[in-house]
Amino acid sequence: MESQLQDAVTGDKPGDYLRDPYPYFARKRSEGGVFHGTVMDYSKTPESLRPKRSFAAVSFDAVNKAFRDGRVFSSAMYDTTIGLFMGPTILAMEGKKHRDHRNLVSAAFKSKALARWEPAVVRPICDALIDEFIDSGRADLVRQFTFEFPTRVIATLLGLPADDLPMFHRRAVELISYAVKYERAFEASAALKDYFLEQIEARKAEPTEDIIGDLVTAEIDGEKLSDEAIYSFLRLLLPAGLETTYRSSGNLLFLLLTHPEQLAAVQADRTLIAPAIEEGLRFETPLTTVQRFTSEDTELEGVTIPARSVVDLCIGSANRDGHRWERPEEFDIFRAHVPHISFAAGEHTCLGLHLARMETRVALECLLDRVTNINLLTDDDPHIHGQPFRSPTALPVTFDAK
Repeated sequence: MESQLQDAVTGDKPGDYLRDPYPYFARKRSEGGVFHGTVMDYSKTPESLRPKRSFAAVSFDAVNKAFRDGRVFSSAMYDTTIGLFMGPTILAMEGKKHRDHRNLVSAAFKSKALARWEPAVVRPICDALIDEFIDSGRADLVRQFTFEFPTRVIATLLGLPADDLPMFHRRAVELISYAVKYERAFEASAALKDYFLEQIEARKAEPTEDIIGDLVTAEIDGEKLSDEAIYSFLRLLLPAGLETTYRSSGNLLFLLLTHPEQLAAVQADRTLIAPAIEEGLRFETPLTTVQRFTSEDTELEGVTIPARSVVDLCIGSANRDGHRWERPEEFDIFRAHVPHISFAAGEHTCLGLHLARMETRVALECLLDRVTNINLLTDDDPHIHGQPFRSPTALPVTFDAK
């Protein structure tokens, strides 16, 4: 499931950077909100995909400003990175084209749709997963729960056969790991394209009430979406819809299990689930870094950035900025609410943020409804790991069924 660079990092980063990048982020923030360099490790990235000139924004203000100025800090670079594997996606679109496509697909992720999905799809899937391990009194919550849960939800919402789930597990991870396994990402993209074209053609012949069926019949300015636009969105949805949710829910469970007094508080008072989710997203965001490409010479936090530079927007660092939060290096579900930036900002704010929050909430509610005395087994050193994607390596637990 790991889709980030796993080898020891190089340059000015410590040897345990993939396990704990936050001391490095803090040091860089103390030196300024923006620096010439990168928070990424490109040791396994093909030379053709490596930025020629890099800067990194690490303070909250710098990251927020860059997100909200999509004209200067452009997403167009995804055409030459992720776009190579996924085709044209809304990640790389700007202006009217981006707004039109975003409005079209966002209807599926709005609160009204989620209110319908939660009882009909999401909770039954969650309970079915717990049924599979509850009698044993132990489980690896990463392998058996947090990864399986959003995979099955997305497949159901797309209207895909349950028998195809193993293929999606494999292909989604291969696709998102393009920086590590370049050729395999192309293979995964091609396989998913062929598969989705079959699904699109089937719905043209016989319409269905699912996300693929909605996209097949949708129109922009009186024109239907091309097959390429539909399958490019669907290929993006798999890794995007899976990665964010499974990592954020896994991170939150790890944090609560390693802070038992806060877990006990959540068990006793379910109104604490919402602030716990937000604090988990702040403290251990599932995606620490996204990138932008400068369309012109600019300045950010007093640092001159030439045109055609790649700028790392380090969300993980921004979310621990001491100028915005007191005790930012502490996980505290009781802290006063100050909005984090884990779902980005501006026109490219994460489309699936409501779905991710809802799935994480349902996962925690269902688990707490059905088990008690849940304890993390620490013999094999489970921990949160990775950069830019972060989540637990495993969550081995014991529990008593209620």
